[in-house]
Amino acid sequence: MAAQQNTSAGRRFLKLAGMTASIAGKAVSSSIKNLNADEDKKLQIRSQLYQDIGVKIAETLGEMKGAVMKVGQIASQYKDLFPAEVQDAICKLQREAPAMPFTQIQAQLESELKKPLHDIFTDFSETPFAAASIGQVHSATLKNGQAVVVKVQYPGVDEACESDLKQVRLALRLMGMLKIDKKLQDEIFSEIQNSLYTELNYEIEAQNLHIARAFHSKLDHQIIIPEVFPEYSTRRVLTLSKEVGENIETASTWSQPIRNQLGRRLFQAIGQEIFYLHRFHCDPHPGNFAFRENGDVIIYDYGSVKTLAPPVVDHYKQLINAARQHNISVLEHQLRVLNVRNDKGLIPHEWYVQWLEILMRPLITKYDFAENSAHHDGVILIKKSLKYWDYFQPSPDTLMINRTVSGHYWNLIHLKVHDHLNDLFESIVPVEE
Repeated sequence: MAAQQNTSAGRRFLKLAGMTASIAGKAVSSSIKNLNADEDKKLQIRSQLYQDIGVKIAETLGEMKGAVMKVGQIASQYKDLFPAEVQDAICKLQREAPAMPFTQIQAQLESELKKPLHDIFTDFSETPFAAASIGQVHSATLKNGQAVVVKVQYPGVDEACESDLKQVRLALRLMGMLKIDKKLQDEIFSEIQNSLYTELNYEIEAQNLHIARAFHSKLDHQIIIPEVFPEYSTRRVLTLSKEVGENIETASTWSQPIRNQLGRRLFQAIGQEIFYLHRFHCDPHPGNFAFRENGDVIIYDYGSVKTLAPPVVDHYKQLINAARQHNISVLEHQLRVLNVRNDKGLIPHEWYVQWLEILMRPLITKYDFAENSAHHDGVILIKKSLKYWDYFQPSPDTLMINRTVSGHYWNLIHLKVHDHLNDLFESIVPVEE
């Protein structure tokens, strides 16, 4: 068995090393082509390089079930780090992976739970209804008749995390992360490493579910969090109550009042997690949410949770109130404290005012998310803002909040919410006089 695992680890290392070598070769070739090129040609060469690198990374990691694919998925969530061409290519890592044969899943289950499958469940669907990078999910029924879902981690998936992460980090540095200083690289990859180890430990997810379930039950009984069955859960197996709802596409066909109710409930739940609980569900993928026509919102998958230090939350509150008041000096100060604004150059007051109107519009006006005017106006303003783009940098304190907020903006677009959310916004982050 040990020899087999070593052989598997060796093959994975060679495949990743081959990917890294290929990226290095492409970078050298691109540099040579740039020697006698004009500026337009250099831009074209760089764009093609990023496309080629993104495709190579996506193809390699997509072939490799397990921790390395999860590393790629987590890295792809940090979109602020990567050129658009690379983002587009590695986004396909978010799609579902092929399922593992049930014989291997059954062996993993019985090894973890220390009993034959038929001693635990009256029935267990051999075909998963979801398969991802580190595990897959099956429907089942406990002996007492309780309908459950069972997340099963793939055998051996957690064994090569450290070497996988080092190889992916090297590849990502070669494709553009060298533009970020080493201290910031270390902080960001520490964040990625923590995310990976957390997602590989279902006991941590079980704790996250317990906390979120207790928190939301006190605030809103229509936020539904699956219940954990600890006697049928381990580090690599997670058994949860089966909570059924409709997907976001179906919910988007319901009446406007119901869609607004669902949108408000989702907005409030995530805002309360960020600003009250200081621990929030940070994977806003639509598949992690389900909806019922009575107004219930179901939140799945608490494997990806970010914990915020109280000072970070406080700085966000001050940033939001500075934005409300158009107090640009305070806003810039808070951006610097959060390591978003660097020391490059001066930015005109009017530039901030233009962006604040766009960014605050969905929060302080009656906003038609289906029309999506803030996004459309933002695209126009981005073209005028490129000269200031280097004045900002990705920050470990803000990356996951930004990803979560922007992801839920698109979820409200999918739900076609048309409502005034300012009352919720002010209840979550009160206006300071």
